[in-house]
Amino acid sequence: MLRLVTTRGQVLCPQGSSPLAAIADHASQSGGYRVEQRWGLRADGGFAVSVPIVLQYGRPLSQVNHTLAKMRVLLIIGVLGGAALAFLAGQAMAGRAMRPVTQLTDAAREIERTRDPGGRRLPHPEADDEVAELARTLQGMLDALEDSREETVAALERQRTFVADASHELRTPLTSVLANLELLAAELDDEQRDTAQQALRSAQRMRRLVADLLLLARADAGRRAPQRPLDLGGLLVEAAGELGPVAGAHELTVEPRTAMVSGARDELLRATINLIDNALRHTPPGTRITASIEARDGDVVLVVEDDGPGIPPEIRERIFDRFVRSAGDAGGGSGLGLAIVRSVAEAHGGTVRLMTPVTGRGARFELVLPGSRAPASVPAAAGEV
Repeated sequence: MLRLVTTRGQVLCPQGSSPLAAIADHASQSGGYRVEQRWGLRADGGFAVSVPIVLQYGRPLSQVNHTLAKMRVLLIIGVLGGAALAFLAGQAMAGRAMRPVTQLTDAAREIERTRDPGGRRLPHPEADDEVAELARTLQGMLDALEDSREETVAALERQRTFVADASHELRTPLTSVLANLELLAAELDDEQRDTAQQALRSAQRMRRLVADLLLLARADAGRRAPQRPLDLGGLLVEAAGELGPVAGAHELTVEPRTAMVSGARDELLRATINLIDNALRHTPPGTRITASIEARDGDVVLVVEDDGPGIPPEIRERIFDRFVRSAGDAGGGSGLGLAIVRSVAEAHGGTVRLMTPVTGRGARFELVLPGSRAPASVPAAAGEV
């Protein structure tokens, strides 16, 4: 749509039929058109007048709006598409950048789960950046920990071997000392006999401690004593007979029965003595202690129960750990007795448990061992010590 008009609004050359604004100094809208004007033209030659004229041209707004709408759609699509591409590219770059960190994290979690860094190689990123430096540092740390662990294991192995050998070597002189003290106590009178008997009791305690250390050292070193069928009821009577002289005012009752198991005699006797001795040491005089043998679903169960004060709650979960003693323990024990019982039980395919007594008072320990089909011997008689 074009036309020429004078500055007074006279139309010189109309085109089209849509009305346009007469004169304006800027673009405007009129009758569905966008009108723009250009000043400074003059009509010469073919026109009848020679006056300043204005060129007005208009474009339908529908076309302009359609073009603007298309531009908006394209702009929106471009912005959204660009944002999506930028997001995907950012995700890809972030994933590629974080992949080495993720691999290091997974490797660290696996080491935490297995608690074994031995021989493990951490992934190393291809790029020589901070993550690669972190991977090299962690690998060096793992190698140092593995070397330290191997040294510690070797030192512990040497220590176990030394304790086992030393305990074994101490048994012979201790046996000689015990024999001489027994002879000396039998020959002396009055105060001298009391002194000799006190020395004898100390030597006997030392022999038990050496035997405990030897048993634990052999267990730690994986040395297993040969096992053969034996009567656990007979071992119970023997253990009660050994502890009878130190029972004092305790009421120790033994209820044995023939119960065949396969095991190492010295180790099972040591475990039986420790269970009864533990009850004697940690209960006041006058406490009733019962040691009995039960048969249960093909297993043989040694039960030691007392009606004393029981096990303090703070150590119930750790009662079978080494060197665990209650705060008020005045029995003079080494803290190894129940740890030895557990070691012996595990070596014989059994378990030891702390149970709640039927009466609700005191403590009840159960040593459970697999029964044996070996021929039974004559049942041991029940009685009190």
